[in-house]
Amino acid sequence: MTPLRPILLAEDSRADAEMTIDALQEAHVANPVVHVEDGVEALDYLHRRGKYDGRDPNMPAVVLLDIKMPRMDGVEVLRALRADNEFRHMPIVILSSSREERDVANCWDLGVNAYVVKPHDIDKYFETVRTIGQFWGTINEAPAH
Repeated sequence: MTPLRPILLAEDSRADAEMTIDALQEAHVANPVVHVEDGVEALDYLHRRGKYDGRDPNMPAVVLLDIKMPRMDGVEVLRALRADNEFRHMPIVILSSSREERDVANCWDLGVNAYVVKPHDIDKYFETVRTIGQFWGTINEAPAH
């Protein structure tokens, strides 16, 4: 049996990361969640370098990216991944509080699979994340590479 592919969560807010992980668990998404705190760490994880050098080679089922992060933001991560043949088709969902038209348009232009604005209401936030997790972790079939 093939192990479940992880969900990579790139989120600098510990509170938002904990809520996201809790919502995925509530939705019974069985995929393990790997939390990184910025874009540099996300790329290190994906490229299996630094502290992630010996990690399991399974690529994430989906990458959940916040936009506003230190060192390297989510748009820069998205741009880097879409420019790399190894990650060009990896499902990427922006999960951000930004409603700025520039951010939304830029992410779609760069090839994001979905752009989700974080709801301020906690119940709606949990419902949104549960839906994302169920779709990308369970329902969606990624192409074999």
